[in-house]
Amino acid sequence: MNQKLFLEFVNPIKDKIYRLSLRLLVSKDAAEDATQEVMIRLWKMKDKLEDYRSPQALAMTITKNYCFDQLKAKKNNNLRIIHSNYEDGKKTSLQNEIEAKDELLKVKEIIKNLTEQEQMLIQLRDIEQLEYEEMVEITEMNPTAIRVALSRARKKIRKEILKKHNYGIA
Repeated sequence: MNQKLFLEFVNPIKDKIYRLSLRLLVSKDAAEDATQEVMIRLWKMKDKLEDYRSPQALAMTITKNYCFDQLKAKKNNNLRIIHSNYEDGKKTSLQNEIEAKDELLKVKEIIKNLTEQEQMLIQLRDIEQLEYEEMVEITEMNPTAIRVALSRARKKIRKEILKKHNYGIA
């Protein structure tokens, strides 16, 4: 694979790599470093990429593993997973914007308290909108286990949101 073909492969997925890195590492600098490192690793294996059924899933797996290695190495003590991909499609009043941002902060806190696995699955499925087959390749989990873990994570998030809104859910 030459440089042009490699760039054609990498350009569509580099943003996904960055977003997953940012999700896992929180720090923008650490996410940029992780993205750069994944690009280097992909470049080194450029001639083997065509052998993989889903090179994108491979790239996401490399990203996930690199980020986990960084977390384990404790190079970045304050790293946490948070969700910051909130987007409102219509113009709203200032009050509605403030309420939406406040709600987003609450959801970030709830997601931060999920297990590392649940956080990653929420990121891959609900934010990156990957298919279950891609998630199986990235996480090396059984599809049923992914669905169950996602369902439990979503229920935890829902329960905490309802509790914070005092809807009588304990």
